[in-house]
Amino acid sequence: MLRRLSTYLYLRPKLVLWLLLGPPMLYMLVVYLGSLFSLLLNSFFYLDGFTGRVVYQFTLQNYFKLFERANLEIFTRTTLMAAAVTLADAALAFPLGYYMAKFASPRVKSFMYLAVLVPLWSSYLVRVYAWRLILAKEGILTWMLGHIGLRGVLDWLLTLPYIGGTSLGLSSIGMFLAFTYVWLPYMVLPIQTALERVPRSLEEASSDLGAKPFETFRTVILPLAFPGVVAGSIFTFSLTLGDFVVPLSLGNSSPFIGTAVYSYQGTSGNIPLAAAFIMGPITIMIVYLLIARKMGAFDAL
Repeated sequence: MLRRLSTYLYLRPKLVLWLLLGPPMLYMLVVYLGSLFSLLLNSFFYLDGFTGRVVYQFTLQNYFKLFERANLEIFTRTTLMAAAVTLADAALAFPLGYYMAKFASPRVKSFMYLAVLVPLWSSYLVRVYAWRLILAKEGILTWMLGHIGLRGVLDWLLTLPYIGGTSLGLSSIGMFLAFTYVWLPYMVLPIQTALERVPRSLEEASSDLGAKPFETFRTVILPLAFPGVVAGSIFTFSLTLGDFVVPLSLGNSSPFIGTAVYSYQGTSGNIPLAAAFIMGPITIMIVYLLIARKMGAFDAL
């Protein structure tokens, strides 16, 4: 019976393909896209202020609320933080990825792969709360800055509007440091993969034609590896855009998209407005992905 079944499937490769891809595709359609469609439907309902119940009538009032000044500030604040984290991760990941791709021996490269990936094996919450201890007012970072004479610079930074706070652990600077650390591996690996694909013969040809090392990097290596940077930015930008754990644990009172959604659906029970809020980052990421696709980022994933 097994032999007949094996022969039957061997003679029908398309059926085998459907049997292999059917369950995951069904899961994506029902669970993932189905939940997004449910959110989209809920965003067109509204919460009755008197009874506190969701009224299932079509309305656009939730989307009109998104254009209020306070909500626009939330979108702007979150987008700027995501952009800053993406730029910082790219600046840190490119030299590391370049060394791994061009100079590291196979043994050193394996060790560096482990160094990049091992933090991902631990719990996300553990890493965030570890940064909460590091950035606390009595934490090791504040202690170290005080011992090297930079405590005054830290106190000055914390007094600045928008980025400051009572301590590093309760400021936008602290959130930026935690976000940069948490999402850095997602930027290193695409950049390293893109740099691995840059032919060494092109670098040698550039050198033979008289280009200096920096000119070769600027005109040959960076343009060819840039899709890897954009591919990594998809992860860092999108993950920062929708995260709510770091702002809840390390942030000040300024809300982000994730904390606003968490508050609306958890504290106030305003699921329609929370759903409308979620449509904001989804729209931003659709536009971002279309731009990244034109820049060849998907080839570097």
